[in-house]
Amino acid sequence: MLVEKVEQMMEWSSRRSVIRMNGDKFRRFVKAPPRNYSVIVMFTALQPQRQCSVCRYNTHTLFKLNMNSAPTFMHFPAKGKPKRADTFDLQRIGFASEQLAKWIADRTDVQIRVFRPPNYSGTIALALLVSLVGGLLYLRRNNLEFIYNKTGWAMAALCVVFAMTSGQMWNHIRGPPYAHKNPQNGQVVSASQSRSSFCSIHPPIIQTHNAAITMGMVLLNEAATSKGDVGKRRIICLVGLGLVVFFFSFLLSIFRSKYHGYPYSFLIK
Repeated sequence: MLVEKVEQMMEWSSRRSVIRMNGDKFRRFVKAPPRNYSVIVMFTALQPQRQCSVCRYNTHTLFKLNMNSAPTFMHFPAKGKPKRADTFDLQRIGFASEQLAKWIADRTDVQIRVFRPPNYSGTIALALLVSLVGGLLYLRRNNLEFIYNKTGWAMAALCVVFAMTSGQMWNHIRGPPYAHKNPQNGQVVSASQSRSSFCSIHPPIIQTHNAAITMGMVLLNEAATSKGDVGKRRIICLVGLGLVVFFFSFLLSIFRSKYHGYPYSFLIK
């Protein structure tokens, strides 16, 4: 029986590098003994009603193996049961091919080389930026006072801070979807109460809220330090206070909905 299983696996692998299995083939060739070979299995979601863009969900197999998400990569060693390290941690490591190849090498001693075509988009973008800045400096070569403009540099610094504190870099690295689709009713949602769920639309929303809070603080500072009309300063102070209170309360409510059990809230629950 072992010889037959090995011959069948070799025949499948000679036809295509990735063997497609159903539940019966998985139980016979991966789970059931005897077996003197190890297997890397990618569990996906094949049911259309799950409507998963990356994969589809096989409820029976995944729950039986104590999994609650897909896709999931597992290594089934030739002897013994899979250990914790035999499950590839997608949430922590990500979908990078190099990381997956390294994990396979650690578990099976099989070396996989990943080849990627050259990507010149970063070089082209940098060249365009340098050309734009150089052209601007050349056109304004007789009047470079704008370089010493504190307001301009402050705005540029704030833009960088907003981008880095909103999850934009995580978006750039992981490439999450714009929105998620609820598998129960098919409704497209851009916000989820799960803290592991993140959409590419989230960073712009967080940036907008942080910018509004910052604007409120600037208005409060302007109202406190300026020497203009008292009535005008009072209006500026109220507007700034309203921006800070409302948008900070809204951000706190979003954080509270994502991290269940967080006890603090302010105005908006």
